[in-house]
Amino acid sequence: MKSFSESYKEAGVDITAGYRAVELMKSHIARTLVGANTSDIGGFGGLFELDIKDTPNPVLVSGTDGVGTKLKLAFLMNRHDTVGIDCVAMCVNDIICCGAKPLFFLDYIACGKNVPEKIVSIVSGVAEGCVQSGCALVGGETAEMPGFYPIDEYDLAGFSVGVVDKSKVLDKNTVAEGDVIIALPSSGLHSNGFSLVRKVFDVENTDLHAPVAELGGVSLGETLLTPTKIYVKPMLALFEALKVKAVSHITGGGFYENIPRSLPKGFSAKIDRSALRILPVFDYLAKTGSIPERDMFNTYNMGVGMSVVVAKKDAEKALELLKRNGEDAYVMGEIAKADEGVIIC
Repeated sequence: MKSFSESYKEAGVDITAGYRAVELMKSHIARTLVGANTSDIGGFGGLFELDIKDTPNPVLVSGTDGVGTKLKLAFLMNRHDTVGIDCVAMCVNDIICCGAKPLFFLDYIACGKNVPEKIVSIVSGVAEGCVQSGCALVGGETAEMPGFYPIDEYDLAGFSVGVVDKSKVLDKNTVAEGDVIIALPSSGLHSNGFSLVRKVFDVENTDLHAPVAELGGVSLGETLLTPTKIYVKPMLALFEALKVKAVSHITGGGFYENIPRSLPKGFSAKIDRSALRILPVFDYLAKTGSIPERDMFNTYNMGVGMSVVVAKKDAEKALELLKRNGEDAYVMGEIAKADEGVIIC
C-alpha cells in the first residue's frame, strides 16, 4: 500500500510531495556520484566508501554551514538554483583551509510548504556545488514545517566531510616573517553580511531587477545572488605542487577576523591596500550605506575569497599554478612580526 496520510496533509504536510521531490532530484544527485562508491538516495544513512590507499594516516575534517539571510534575496527574486552552491561552498572552502580534500556532502532543507519543483531547484544548486568541489552528494533531508516557516520560505544548511593525511595538515606555526600572502579573488559578496546588505538597499522595497550603472548595468538582485566561489580544485593542485603554510577562507568577519585565525601568535598579515582588486559591489554598498572602510573590511571579503601564505621563493610558482587552474591570483601582502592580526596600509 502506497504511503499517504490525509490527516497529515490536512495539517499542512504532504508526504507525497516529499516523495516526488526525491524522485525529481535524483538526476541532479547522480552528477555528483561519478567515480564514488556510495549508497542510493532514499535510505536512512548516506554511505561512502573511503579509499585511503594513498593516505597512510588519514584525518577526517568536517565543516558545516548555511546560507544565512542571503536566502531572503532568493525569495524576493524567486530564484533558487544558486543558493545550493553557496551552501556547499561555505562548507568545502572551510575544509580546504586544513589541506583536506572534501569527500561528501549532505544538505538539510526546512520549508513551510514542500513544492517539489522548488526543492529540486535548490538541490540542483547543491549538486552543482558538489560537482565544482569534486565531492559526492550522498544524502540529505527535506522537512516540511507548516506554522514554523512561511509557506513560501525555507532554510538551507549543509555538512561536509573531507580527508587529509596527518603529515599534510597545514601547520600555521611554519609561517615566518617575509612570507607572501596571495589573494584568490571572490565572485562577490559570497554568503556573508546580508543582514547589513538588506538594510542598506532596503531590498523589500527596491526593484531588484533594474540595471544599476554602478554595477556595470547588472541588476542589484543578480549581483547579490552571485554564488560563492569554490576554491577546492585549484587549492588541491597547489597543495600537490608546493608547501602551503596557511589558508584563510574570508567569510563573515572579513579580513580582521579570518586572516588571523591562520597565523601564529606574534605575526601579522600586512596587506597592501593599493594591490586589492575591490569589486564594484563593495564600493556601491559602502557608498550607499555610508559604511566606514574599517567596517567593510571587518564584514566582507572585499573581493578576496581566500588568502594563501607561501614562502617568498614559492610565490611565483604558486601564482603560475593557480592561474593555470583558473584563478587570477595575485600578491596582496606579506607576513610581518607584529601583535596586530591584520594591518591594511
